[in-house]
Amino acid sequence: MTLARVDRRSRRSPASPGAPGLDDRKGISALRRRQSRRNLLTALAFVAPLIAYLAAFYVYPLYRNLDLSLRDYTVRSFVAGDAPFSGLDNFRTVLDNPSFGPAMRHTMVFTLVSIVFQYAAGLALAVFFNRHFRLAPTLRALFLIPWLLPLIVSASTWSWMLNSESGVVNYALHLVGVTPVDWLTSPNWALTSVIIANIWIGIPFNLVILYSGLQNIPGELYEAASLDGASAWQQFRRITFPLLRPVSAITLLLGLVYTLKVFDLIWIMTKGGPGDASSTLATWSYQLGFGTLLPKFGPGAAVGNILILIALVFGLLYIRVQRRQEA
Repeated sequence: MTLARVDRRSRRSPASPGAPGLDDRKGISALRRRQSRRNLLTALAFVAPLIAYLAAFYVYPLYRNLDLSLRDYTVRSFVAGDAPFSGLDNFRTVLDNPSFGPAMRHTMVFTLVSIVFQYAAGLALAVFFNRHFRLAPTLRALFLIPWLLPLIVSASTWSWMLNSESGVVNYALHLVGVTPVDWLTSPNWALTSVIIANIWIGIPFNLVILYSGLQNIPGELYEAASLDGASAWQQFRRITFPLLRPVSAITLLLGLVYTLKVFDLIWIMTKGGPGDASSTLATWSYQLGFGTLLPKFGPGAAVGNILILIALVFGLLYIRVQRRQEA
């Protein structure tokens, strides 16, 4: 028997009595590939509705908004779809507009003041309810009412309360001898009025998120601090606030993104007025695109993209800070 024939027989025979042959190994590999392919198709079937939803309601609107901001759209070209490409001209038009400065300034003031007071009030209430007294669940549920109400109802209620002639706020001021204030019609008070209403609406969200974060802090830490003689303020400063930092970061980020795009509250209460005293980038974008007989779709979309860019910058900053804290 030649050496070549022995080698061929050894390839056809298993290396040991219990070892699978070459055909068996190929069958197992093919079975694994089919199983892996089946798992992949199953996963794609579950993910497909989400992908379709994101594509229809997020990706496509973003694409259309970007396309609007880069073309010179009129009413006719908007219907016909043949608007000429204009590049960054719409952005230049927006930045050179005298209304851009006040709108940007009001947006920053409205956003920063709102999230600071919402967070401070939400944190104070979360710490208060964390004591687990008898009426805590009931009071917590009552504080959720501003968050559960439709925004149009909340805005309309605040418009009635702050009405210069028949509002309950001015009536209360009159009872204590304070001169009534033109909350919604005075350039000095219009922005303050919408900020107060937005703070009231946003407090429950901060309360819920921060309260859930407090539930994850071990109670043993407070017991040990009490045994060491730490006061309530020292416990808050040394234990509560540092351990709430990750939850606080996501709360502030979500509040920032939400407050940047607030439109309906301001529009219902003041319509951005009087003049442009309470206009923000969100209301100005709407006014440019839909508030006149000759809408400016391109500049309106450009303002919307500026808002998206601002939110994106803060989101990336948050991700960077989180990575540094985890490193």
